[in-house]
Amino acid sequence: MLDPIFILEAVVNGILLGGILALLALGLHLIFGVIDIVWIAYVDLVTLCMYGVYFLVSLYGWPLWLAGLAGIGIGALLGVLVHLLIITPILASPPINQLLATGGLLFFIQSAATLLWSTDHRSLRVSLPTLEVGGIFISFTRLLAFGLAILAMVALYLFLTRTYTGTAIRAVSQDREAIALMGARPQRLYLVTSAVGGAMAGVAGALLIIQYAVHPYFGGAFGPLTFMICVLGGLGNMVGAFAAAFIMAQVISVGGVLVSTEMGYVIAFVIFIVLMFVRPGGIFARRA
Repeated sequence: MLDPIFILEAVVNGILLGGILALLALGLHLIFGVIDIVWIAYVDLVTLCMYGVYFLVSLYGWPLWLAGLAGIGIGALLGVLVHLLIITPILASPPINQLLATGGLLFFIQSAATLLWSTDHRSLRVSLPTLEVGGIFISFTRLLAFGLAILAMVALYLFLTRTYTGTAIRAVSQDREAIALMGARPQRLYLVTSAVGGAMAGVAGALLIIQYAVHPYFGGAFGPLTFMICVLGGLGNMVGAFAAAFIMAQVISVGGVLVSTEMGYVIAFVIFIVLMFVRPGGIFARRA
């Protein structure tokens, strides 16, 4: 029989994983809710930010905290470039064309990263202690990443609720035509949204590189999971995405201990499929 302490440890690890997944999901939700385009390549932008932080630390000797801030800037810049070069030209296109364009960007990023940096796994060796609380071992690295992820999400909330630009972004996500009649420029708000979403990708990249090795196909590990969380939470529902991230993180973490790591993900996807039959709009979508 499995010792309950291992299950409790899995629950704690699930909470820590949930913070990162929520950060990824909220960044993607912000972009979708305002621009109404799903960036298939969003997590691959996170991969590029991870590479940026890795090379700044390992090749140029930057302090990790400074490289992390630079990673946020890289993410914001990537968000702006993607918006100007890819999103703006297809805003009026059918949804299938939009998905194909962002999907094509995903394959381009993966191929370019493979060409430039090969498929080698690269990681930063961060020497932080492991905490023991009541027989439960907690990685301080993961705990630190969780805390910073929560701070980033709080900062995003304050930006959206306490600033003029944030309020305008929320308004344009609710009624694009009305906000244009009130004198606001939706195109400018779209660009700011892409920059903020990219900055969130940069935060996620800086927090992930201290926990995982980066490689060109890193997005394949977190990308499908992020989209699954977004759909479960209800597309455009950021609170739902936040809650769904922690629910699915618990399923993966606890399922990984009870069965196996691979089966933890399988169980999560099975639950996702079942819930899509029960609540096609997402588990936190409002009933009509």
